[in-house]
Amino acid sequence: MGGVPAGRIPAAYAASGRRAIRVTLVAAAGFYLFRYGLDSPVAATYALFATVALGGLSKIPGTGRQRAAVVLRLLPVCLLLVVIGTYLSVRTWSAVVGMLVVGFALAFAAVGGPRPAGASPGLQLLYILPSFPPYDPGSLGERLIGTTTGLALFIAAEALILPGRAPPSYRERAARSAETAVRCATLLAAPPYALTEADVQATRDAGWALRSLTVPEAERPAGPGVRDRALTHAGLAIRTLLSRLAQLPAAPGGTPGPDVTAVLHAVAGLSAATATCLQAGPSPATPYEELVGARAHLSAASASPAPSGAAACDLAAGTTSAPDFPPAVLRLHAAVLEVADAALAMASAADLAVRGRQASVEVPTDRFWYATSWAPRLWWHRVRGHAERRSVFFQNAVRIALALTAARLVAGVDTLPHGFWATLATLTLTRTTMDETWSTIRRALAGTLAGALLTAGVLALVGTDTEVYAAVLPVWMLFAFTVGPVRGVGWAQGLFTVLVALVFAQLAPPTWRLAEVRLLDVVVGSAIGGVFGLLAWPRGAHDELRHAVGELLRRAAEIVVATSASASGGGGACAPSGASGHRSLQHAVILAESAYAQFQSEPTPFGGRRRGVALPAVDWQATLMAGHHTLWGSERLLQPPLDGLGPAAAESVSGLGDRVAGRMLLVSAALDPGGDTPTAPVPLIEPVAGFAAEPSGAPRLYYATVSWLGSLMTDLGRIARGGPGPEHDGKPPAH
Repeated sequence: MGGVPAGRIPAAYAASGRRAIRVTLVAAAGFYLFRYGLDSPVAATYALFATVALGGLSKIPGTGRQRAAVVLRLLPVCLLLVVIGTYLSVRTWSAVVGMLVVGFALAFAAVGGPRPAGASPGLQLLYILPSFPPYDPGSLGERLIGTTTGLALFIAAEALILPGRAPPSYRERAARSAETAVRCATLLAAPPYALTEADVQATRDAGWALRSLTVPEAERPAGPGVRDRALTHAGLAIRTLLSRLAQLPAAPGGTPGPDVTAVLHAVAGLSAATATCLQAGPSPATPYEELVGARAHLSAASASPAPSGAAACDLAAGTTSAPDFPPAVLRLHAAVLEVADAALAMASAADLAVRGRQASVEVPTDRFWYATSWAPRLWWHRVRGHAERRSVFFQNAVRIALALTAARLVAGVDTLPHGFWATLATLTLTRTTMDETWSTIRRALAGTLAGALLTAGVLALVGTDTEVYAAVLPVWMLFAFTVGPVRGVGWAQGLFTVLVALVFAQLAPPTWRLAEVRLLDVVVGSAIGGVFGLLAWPRGAHDELRHAVGELLRRAAEIVVATSASASGGGGACAPSGASGHRSLQHAVILAESAYAQFQSEPTPFGGRRRGVALPAVDWQATLMAGHHTLWGSERLLQPPLDGLGPAAAESVSGLGDRVAGRMLLVSAALDPGGDTPTAPVPLIEPVAGFAAEPSGAPRLYYATVSWLGSLMTDLGRIARGGPGPEHDGKPPAH
């Protein structure tokens, strides 16, 4: 392993050092301006802690300019929190109720994406600070002036001082991946009508670049708005398109027909136009219409007409044959039409992501249900979707709100000295799993003890000489905010203990007992955090991910059975519809994706064991993709008109659908067993018989349905073969 070259600062220290420079400059400037220049200790305190809250405690992702924009938008919220905290702090009961409501609301705001989630701890601090003595609503003006000044200086510092270079945006990544699709579609449309191994690897790399794990938090399209939702949709469509192109079967005889090459040429053209659109170019409306036409021509050429009257009787009796194409050609047609469907979805989503409601490309309302909705409704939809106990966002919000409320109650009832520190310890040390919480508390207490001993020595030695504290404060602040985030919570708590002592020693005559009070408050706050970490969903996202994925697969199995029945029944009045379960599956996918996002940030609980049994290795991404592929394929196959399959083909499709659904239920039971279900490892899903069947006279719908069911079997086969998961192996897996 190579070390850091001599003379070069490690990347982690360089990043935290740049942030520490900005926070130190602003916090020190605001504090000294009001404390010594304007003789306003209250404003000085709020100027410093507002900077520490949004610059040190918050983890807002992005470059300096991106963070500055976020803080600027949050400025009114920060001032409102100071006002509410000030007025509710007059009575302990009102402060406690306010802590419960505000604490939950700020934590639950994480449903809005990485930026609200990152800002939440700092906003919590801005409410906590005025909730403690002195209870003086008359000083609200000074508090607001200090907060405003500190945040205004911090916004300017973030934007101007070492702002950092922005990484490629998600739109840029998607555009590059679309360009890969252009190359692949072009190669498949011309001799030798095949991709090389290098081309297939390029599709894997391009798809990997769009996975959320590889995208910086600030660039992930995770918000509830139209553009973010559409950009997420575009990424999924591009990944699906690349996968379908890489898996396209070879044409019989080595040469596809002109209808197939026309569709592939149109896919290449639309992919190129989509890449240009994502780079703020023109709308891909014209290439979109060209692909719609080519797709319709191929679909009409390969599909048999829906039988009626005497023809239906002949088909039922087996005396009428459907299309003239051999089965291998129909399989190719079905696969090419899936490629076209993914390309059309990609273009619609990309145009919607760039232009919002002014998109020129046709937007199917069944797939892009959010396209015509206004922002408040989309926010409400996101909040309502997570306002249940199975949502990790809801669990996290309840956990931290109850912990902060308990800390505020203890501080108010027992008149805990400097109770602000106890509540702050609860805020910073409570984690999403029991193991992580107790591990954090142990290291934090050790660090706080060391910091308290150092603080007691400094205070005893220096006494009331505020000039010394004023001179040491910026140096120590720079050191603390540089080293603490890199070395971990123990160092951070120890360094912060000395830091707050240096601050409060300039606000009131200090004694060495200040260190004792700080240690007591951290012990109380960490104990409260530990209790609620134990009582409120102690396993974090680990159990919820298993449950959410199990529910996803159960819902997907229902849709697989219903869709297969509808396809085999030809869309008749008596045929069940798979569309009725789509909303339930969409909701299950949303909950599973949010649980997976948190799961990636949590350590494995209980040493990687559950009830004494080692946790199985699961590729969770494969389960999520199975949910998306179930939705997309079902929507496509249920589009009218549905052709009659004939008895043999209908029986084959229905049987395959039942078997695929059965495999989904097997995996679901292994991941999320019921109370009386025996614990079992996730089964290895092997291919089932029947996918190669070629019933006589089967139309394209049969092969399209079989192709969809086969792709779902591929997804299921990846789940138990994930090893430690793609989030650990550091390289793109095969599609």
